[in-house]
Amino acid sequence: MIPVAAVRVLSIKVKPGARRSALTEQPDGQWLAEVAAQPVDGKANDALLALVAKHFGLRRSQVRLKSGAASRHKRVALDE
Repeated sequence: MIPVAAVRVLSIKVKPGARRSALTEQPDGQWLAEVAAQPVDGKANDALLALVAKHFGLRRSQVRLKSGAASRHKRVALDE
């Protein structure tokens, strides 16, 4: 039998243009990501995915944006 990779989906609210980059879990189960990158040409999305990968100890290729590319509220999938 072939093992199936577990996929976890996070709901994340993003604050671009922050002084520092940080990822924190909120009491309601949602995550808050503060990224220093500005929301121009997808730079904030790239910074978010790199931050999530680093926080969970994953490779960048294991983290992908499921929805919300142009929104502050995003769904991010982690392939563990």
